[in-house]
Amino acid sequence: MGDLGLVVPLVLRFPEIDPIAFRLGPLAVHWYALTYLIGFGLGYWLLLRRLKHQPYARITQPAPWTRESVEDLLLTAILGVILGGRLGYCLFYKPAYYLANPLDILKVWEGGMSFHGGAIGVVVGLAVYAWRRKRPFLEVTDLLVPAVPTGLAAGRIGNFLNGELWGRPADPSLPWAMIFPGAGPEPRHPSQLYQFLGEGLLLFVLLWLYARKERARGEISGAFVFGYGVFRFAAEYFREPDDYLGLLSLGLSMGQWLCVPMIIGGAALWLWSKKRNAHPPLDQPTPDEHSDDPARSLSEERSDESKGS
Repeated sequence: MGDLGLVVPLVLRFPEIDPIAFRLGPLAVHWYALTYLIGFGLGYWLLLRRLKHQPYARITQPAPWTRESVEDLLLTAILGVILGGRLGYCLFYKPAYYLANPLDILKVWEGGMSFHGGAIGVVVGLAVYAWRRKRPFLEVTDLLVPAVPTGLAAGRIGNFLNGELWGRPADPSLPWAMIFPGAGPEPRHPSQLYQFLGEGLLLFVLLWLYARKERARGEISGAFVFGYGVFRFAAEYFREPDDYLGLLSLGLSMGQWLCVPMIIGGAALWLWSKKRNAHPPLDQPTPDEHSDDPARSLSEERSDESKGS
């Protein structure tokens, strides 16, 4: 009779999800790849919406922002995410393994992408994009970053579907604690979903609302870098550290240490941008408009008089 008083908590088990979503002949399309495609597609739609926000709706120099500009910008960002994210993961987290097995660097479909490496790749790509098109670098980044959290959210869903990057052990009484295959018998935090909600959904809402009003050049970029750093730092307390790294000094994970310069740098960029208060001119002349230059106006008047005589 005493056993009747025991309550055994029900623990969720990670569902058996085939990592392959569907096949097209010999081609296997993975869920992980689909989440990235969804993230990029949603980012493209949001960037087109951003063109209607100020100051981008009025910018005409060196050229107006157009759909083609967004497509080139997004392609640059995608290349930066893939190349930087993969190389960053290999160098930051498992350098010895990938130095011994360099061909495995190409196996992106097996998972293993670093946000911090992807961020470096994107920054390098956007710097080249801004230089080639003679646009201010922070004007380019301010356009892009409000759409970035949706891509992060999609990537975290991909991590969850892959059953990877699970959380630390959780109290079995936690209603959403989950047993992941390959992670042992103890229930764990579904930290992928925490990151989806934090650095993905919540950061997107906050940043999108903040960017609806025109801000000084660089403010939005600074807010994104700071916000991501804070959300990711907090989520790392629930995420299982990589077994080949564990916790580093001060009991922090590699992800948390990589977030520290982001938090400091993001705050510094936001403060500097706000103090500098740089904005595009309110009325930029378009190629079709007449110049307000008095010398040109006088020349045009003389030309008209000569035609009349």
